[in-house]
Amino acid sequence: MFRKSLRAVIKSVLWVVSKLVYRVKIEGKENIKEGEAYILCGNHIHAIDAPVLIINMKRKMPFLAKEELFKLGIVRYLGNLFDMIPVKRGAGDTSSLKKSLKSIKNGEILGIFPEGTRNGLAKNVELKTGAASLALKTNTKILPLGIKGSFKLFSKIVYRFGEPMDFSQYASDKPGKDVLEKITLEVMDRVLELAK
Repeated sequence: MFRKSLRAVIKSVLWVVSKLVYRVKIEGKENIKEGEAYILCGNHIHAIDAPVLIINMKRKMPFLAKEELFKLGIVRYLGNLFDMIPVKRGAGDTSSLKKSLKSIKNGEILGIFPEGTRNGLAKNVELKTGAASLALKTNTKILPLGIKGSFKLFSKIVYRFGEPMDFSQYASDKPGKDVLEKITLEVMDRVLELAK
């Protein structure tokens, strides 16, 4: 109970700060059905992409984040408070997978950045296919998100949700690499359209 109240207070304070400092605008909320689980996939342009979105949405929205971030005390505290999921990159991380599956089962919006790092596409990184894999294994729709803004003080940041993408025709416990890459590219193409 205390944790829930504390989270509500901190979220309210940070919401005000985000509105004053970044003039956050959320578009496309009508594409999100209440109580339905989604795997959110967006472009990644700033370190606070996920936190700003979390405090501006009513739905519970745990994001996957690299484990290294949790070495910072304040990040670890807030990350745990808002159910962020630490990921050990490059290792068969069963813990983050179990937490991700639980989030989806609970009807939450699980946030993933397929680029795996900020501005990954501009750096020509290989897109991560984890979101596509989870979507097919759990038969969950992918919710595309385009983020647009400079994150300079007092500038505007737009978070734009698109219509959920249904890939149930490819549903499988062991989807092939070619299918995962195809879906990931299709999702990111949509994300980039939304980020324009």
